[in-house]
Amino acid sequence: MSATPLRVGLIGYGLAGSVFHAPLIAATEGLTLDTVVTSNPERQEQARAEFPDVRVAATPDELLARADELDLVVIASPNKTHVPLATAALKAGLPVVVDKPVAGTAAEARELAALAEERGLLLSVFQNRRWDNDFLTLRRLLDEGELGDVWRFESRFERWRPLPKGGWRESGDPAEIGGLLYDLGSHVVDQALVLFGPAVSVYAEADIRRPGAETDDDTFIAITHANGVRSHLYVSATTAQLGPRFRVLGSKAGYVKYGLDPQETALREGERAAGPADSAAWGTEPEELWGRLGSGESPLTGGGEPVRTLPGDYPAYYAAVAKALIDGGPGPVTAVEAAAALDVLEAARRSARDKVAVTL
Repeated sequence: MSATPLRVGLIGYGLAGSVFHAPLIAATEGLTLDTVVTSNPERQEQARAEFPDVRVAATPDELLARADELDLVVIASPNKTHVPLATAALKAGLPVVVDKPVAGTAAEARELAALAEERGLLLSVFQNRRWDNDFLTLRRLLDEGELGDVWRFESRFERWRPLPKGGWRESGDPAEIGGLLYDLGSHVVDQALVLFGPAVSVYAEADIRRPGAETDDDTFIAITHANGVRSHLYVSATTAQLGPRFRVLGSKAGYVKYGLDPQETALREGERAAGPADSAAWGTEPEELWGRLGSGESPLTGGGEPVRTLPGDYPAYYAAVAKALIDGGPGPVTAVEAAAALDVLEAARRSARDKVAVTL
């Protein structure tokens, strides 16, 4: 790594910026959190309290006015700002990380990717769920052929939030790019494409269940992949009894895993991963939460054998960003990959609206 850490400007200090990006940036060898951008006085004070050496700017323009003092811009502001802010940062000559979804449409994502390539700059999308403990474990099982040929992949990101919380994520204004399809759906679709490759058709059902809700809060997406695997993906805020996070069915065996990766909870509670030395403890879960691998019987009645869950590793994302910036080469999660997921999300939105399957 470079002897001088790369200076990072972080735009946005809400949930994404304060809970995920700032702590992970600060924990990454080769990076230093130089500036936080937020116009909210309380969040400004929070940033100074959590990172005493950080500079604070009130607006993105204030940050970009001194682009020559930075080496990377991270955009963790509301979804509708992602494209204009990423465009401005790239045109200012800065590499960019954008929280998901990178854009509201696949076309916009590809335009950003083309701009980054034209300028010779890194553009990466923060799809942290690729480093979830259960996802890493499933990838290992698939690589080792433990399930045989996979026939169906079921993935659930379900919550029980019977009352809307409000805010832009639950706004019905299309400009806000809110709703679960683009929020949690960005994660489950990205994971399905990483595991099983391109989609050839999409079917979706999207509902608004809660009184006062303005946008989808209970959504199902079915993907047929080019290799024949079918992915059934559920994202919901209205699930009174939570299903398994993963149920993956193959010709030899199935894998069932309950519970969410513990890293988000740890970050919310102020725990920090300080780097590779902490890898033995960070992102681990107790044995009673391990998934089970087997055939012929439900895991809830003792079927299958427990499979140790690999530790989750969100710090790996920014470690890969730092390596790409210092050593050259592509960064993790390209905008082109994000555009492929947006193709699916756009098709899902059209499918749910028109009640048809959409061919890609």
